Amino acid sequence: MVLDKKIAMVIATNGYRDEEYDVPKEHFLKNGAKVTTVNSNGTTSKSMFGKTAEVDGSIHDINPDDYDAIVFVGGTGAAEYFTNTKATDLAKKFNEQGKIVAAICIAPSILANAHILMGKKATAYPSERENINAEGTYTGSPVEIDGNIITASGPDAAFQFAEAIVRALS
Repeated sequence: MVLDKKIAMVIATNGYRDEEYDVPKEHFLKNGAKVTTVNSNGTTSKSMFGKTAEVDGSIHDINPDDYDAIVFVGGTGAAEYFTNTKATDLAKKFNEQGKIVAAICIAPSILANAHILMGKKATAYPSERENINAEGTYTGSPVEIDGNIITASGPDAAFQFAEAIVRALS
């Protein structure tokens, strides 16, 4: 399958989860998508396991008009975006345009804090159940698809999450 799509991936500056970034990114590229990786400050990111990832810029460089999907990657560091207004504004704008808004692990709390999960089913790492339920309905499934919003529970669901995004974009 060749996707002629552009995907913005948002990773933590420090503490993104390796599999939740590497597995989807590899799957997107293998399927022909163009991936732009950003973080909050545009400098090299460090994973939870000490790996580094070069980024293409900062979240301030992302214009929803230029992308087909935004993917918020989990890991302990993703909490930096829970109250980051640029991150929540991006989630809102992508959602308003009917584009794919995806998040894995603890990152679905970014979507809850952006108030785009109202009346939606979503999943996340179990620690985020309360936050998800404050806005939508936490299911605890590995992957949940509700309209244009795709969420996943954690690293074990990384490939299934990536596959759901590719299917939604094709």
